[in-house]
Amino acid sequence: MNAGPALEYPTAPLLFDAVLPETRYSRLECVMIPAAPQVTYAATRSLDLLSVHSPLFDMVTWARGVPDRLRHRPAPVLPSLRVADLFDTPGTEGRAQPWVALAENPGREIVFGAVAKVWRPVIEWHRTESAEFARFTEPGWAKTAAAFVVHPYGTDRSLLTYEARTVCTDPESTARFSRYWGLVSPGVGIVLRATLRTVRSSAVRAARRPPARPSG
Repeated sequence: MNAGPALEYPTAPLLFDAVLPETRYSRLECVMIPAAPQVTYAATRSLDLLSVHSPLFDMVTWARGVPDRLRHRPAPVLPSLRVADLFDTPGTEGRAQPWVALAENPGREIVFGAVAKVWRPVIEWHRTESAEFARFTEPGWAKTAAAFVVHPYGTDRSLLTYEARTVCTDPESTARFSRYWGLVSPGVGIVLRATLRTVRSSAVRAARRPPARPSG
């Protein structure tokens, strides 16, 4: 049977692949959003990661803070963690959180990451500059990067993907993270999906908002 002519599909490299090549410790979720790509991208960039909520997400967050509560030590509370602030506020001096901007393709892709020992009861973070992330190899750590990518989907719709990848810096930390990942991977999926729902709601509201009237 003739399969017909070979089809060619346009492709574009991801900044994410240059920052952190795909590993077996990864999780990807996606959602269709009834809003144009530029609207979806703006909603993604303005997302406050600390505003994400769902019953399961809140349960995962609560469980993560149990070790601090058992030690009668208040868990650190950040006022906000906007994606845009990672990219629009350069430098790390005085930063209250360890996440850093890694790459951005405006209108299409946002990549950010952090270095940590996530398998410990209380996560130990290693603050690093954006330029140091890719070449960081100090033993004993896990490097995690996350990326939002916006894809056009038909007319005035978008497909938004959210992916998290982790690579460790030596065999011992890889073994520790592998055991940790076996426990938390489902929870990571919960977080990613809750985040995508938050972006979707924001993008839909923006798409339905009537255009501003010109002054005068």
